[in-house]
Amino acid sequence: QYGFINTCLQSLVIEKFGEETWEKLKASAEIQDTFMTYTVYDDIITIKLIQEACKLLGVSLEAILKMFGEYFFKFCKMSGYDRMLRTLGGNLMEFIENLDALHSYLALSYQAMNAPSFRVEKRTDGTMLLHYYSDRRGLCYIVPGIIEAVAKDFFDMDVTLEILNKCEEEEGTGKKEHVVFLIVQKHCGQKKTIRSKKFQEGKNSQQDQEELERVFQKMKEKYLSFSVCSVKKSRWDLMRSIVIFGKGNLQNPFEPVYPERLWIEEKTFCNAFPFHLVFDAKLRVKQAGVNIQKYVPGLQTRDIRVDEYFTIIHPQVTFNIVSISKFINSQFVLKTRREMMPEVWKNQPILKLRGQMIWMDSLQCMIYLCSPKLRSLQELEERNMHISDIARHDTTRDLILLNQQRLAEIELSNQLERKKEELRILSKHLAIEKKKTETLLYAMLPEHVANQLKEGKKVAAGEFKTCTILFSDVVTFTNICAACEPIQIVNMLNSMYSKFDRLTSVHDVYKVETIGDAYMVVGGVPVPVENHAQRVANFALGMRISAREVMNPITGEPIQIRVGIHTGPVLAGVVGDKMPRYCLFGDTVNTASRMESHGLPNKVHLSPTAYSALENRGFEIIERGEIEVKGKGKMTTYFLIQNLQVTEDEIMGRTENLENKSKEKCR
Repeated sequence: QYGFINTCLQSLVIEKFGEETWEKLKASAEIQDTFMTYTVYDDIITIKLIQEACKLLGVSLEAILKMFGEYFFKFCKMSGYDRMLRTLGGNLMEFIENLDALHSYLALSYQAMNAPSFRVEKRTDGTMLLHYYSDRRGLCYIVPGIIEAVAKDFFDMDVTLEILNKCEEEEGTGKKEHVVFLIVQKHCGQKKTIRSKKFQEGKNSQQDQEELERVFQKMKEKYLSFSVCSVKKSRWDLMRSIVIFGKGNLQNPFEPVYPERLWIEEKTFCNAFPFHLVFDAKLRVKQAGVNIQKYVPGLQTRDIRVDEYFTIIHPQVTFNIVSISKFINSQFVLKTRREMMPEVWKNQPILKLRGQMIWMDSLQCMIYLCSPKLRSLQELEERNMHISDIARHDTTRDLILLNQQRLAEIELSNQLERKKEELRILSKHLAIEKKKTETLLYAMLPEHVANQLKEGKKVAAGEFKTCTILFSDVVTFTNICAACEPIQIVNMLNSMYSKFDRLTSVHDVYKVETIGDAYMVVGGVPVPVENHAQRVANFALGMRISAREVMNPITGEPIQIRVGIHTGPVLAGVVGDKMPRYCLFGDTVNTASRMESHGLPNKVHLSPTAYSALENRGFEIIERGEIEVKGKGKMTTYFLIQNLQVTEDEIMGRTENLENKSKEKCR
């Protein structure tokens, strides 16, 4: 299948069920991200997508395929094929009869396309039999979706399709699925339905009847005027008047005039139609055009059979009169048998012919009017052919030249699609790397500060009237460093800081910096909050618990930390151009540092202002007493013992334990 089919399926799922459903479907089917229109993909991918869609959406295979058929028609119209589809036929039967011709044309651009074949029969009761032939088994349920959508949109008809027979037939190219559909028209059309409803409901029925009578009277007067007109009109003028008056509905059907004899010589005919064959019911060649003889020399031999030199590749039927007659309205593609070509030609690409089969009942012969099936000038050259070999009236000459340009446009489009896909992948990778960079940047600076710096703006220093600062260090850290290997110190600090960093997220405090064994955080900066002191206090209690899990490399015992907390005003801002840091300034920083340096092992030391901020907030606090603080003089300080209102698991942010406890309570 071409990427166009898979892209249509993707568009259907996204439009009907949402982007999230497509992502799930893509993951379950284990397929790539995007499909390119002119790239050929294995049928297995499409089948796998459809099967996974059935499982994911809980819908039957028949329903999914019918839905896809309806949407495929809509998707083709949106993709620029609307006018091409509308001009295939004036009614549904003509539309279906010309589908094979459309596929043949599209095969010029989509060379690897393996399209199904269609044949339609009109029955006496007004219903139609649609014969569907395909190498792909199990996809026949797409057909009702397409045909019903076409009938409704193009011909204002409501039709239903029912499978009458389903079998496999052995044809010239192998087994093919042959499905026979019964097409039944449910209603004559939307307009007629609306009109009948109006009459049934009795709304303005009298006015409608009178209006119709007036219109019919005018039509009658105009029509009668044709015959009583004093000026003699030619048959053509009369017919033109009726066509114009009747808006295309001829009163008299067209009847062609045939000559008594064919006014063309045999040689002239064979030159005028250089690619044609006439063969009888036993496939014996009776006549051939001059150029088909030139490129298939064996046709000049008498009493040869056409199937000795050609095979039918489309429609894929057995080469006999009966099979050909079944598809008489289809376009036939024949190719030469390589083994029947001259030895010097056997390395050349084989010649394919495309054209129409016409049965001549009086002669009991079939004529095949055809042209070489060529996609480009390159294919013309590879077969040692020239434009002059094709009849001047044959549009194949123009088609080759036009398709040469079309193929160039397709190749350019394909290149653009590939570049677009490469850019999409690069953009995706760039977004991932950008996310990593932003994560790293936000770990170094507050988010709003980092965003301002990214935009090239200067970050002004900000004054915070109140905040709570915490300092901590490791007891006897100097002695530990003197007795251990550097890597042991690094491992110890990394273990401790990783645990502390996790707690900053739990309690939503900002980590300012680490210097050696010193760890500094702040609450209420850079985003002011009222409960900054409680957040820092809970963080400090969590630090003390986490320190028990970090071992001293010398003794093998848990390390001991000192923690100091102070509350007060600060000035905060970014300093430096290289490796800029968000720093705090003011006496509050010095006092918090003094609380840490004058603290005791495994104790959380509080300043008077910190104690005031935490008083009556559910914390257990004891007075240490009056001490001499370097640079501050005498101060009455306190120790934070615990938070009486929360558990240790809540302090540590252990959600799993909390969930288990809540489940036990429910039981």
